[in-house]
Amino acid sequence: MAVMLTRHHLIPRTRHNNKRIRRNYTREDLVTRIIQVCRPCHNHIHAVFSEKQLADDYNELVKLSSHPEIARFVSWIRDKPPGFKPRSFSQRGKRY
Repeated sequence: MAVMLTRHHLIPRTRHNNKRIRRNYTREDLVTRIIQVCRPCHNHIHAVFSEKQLADDYNELVKLSSHPEIARFVSWIRDKPPGFKPRSFSQRGKRY
């Protein structure tokens, strides 16, 4: 079974019209800074960070993947079978 991947915008689309974002990034940056992640990882990213934090501090794959909470989740879910859906967790909560 193949894992379905989702597109994660490293600079969230909701922040694209922000004046500071438009000043600091080119249009090409905004539309090309996208990574493919599994649905559980995508949900976890958005549970851990606000849109503003993602745009300001975690707008590169290296920065995002080096965050301890994200790295811990990825390490934990890596061994799970394709299609595994972790129990939902509260905003910024931990259930793994």
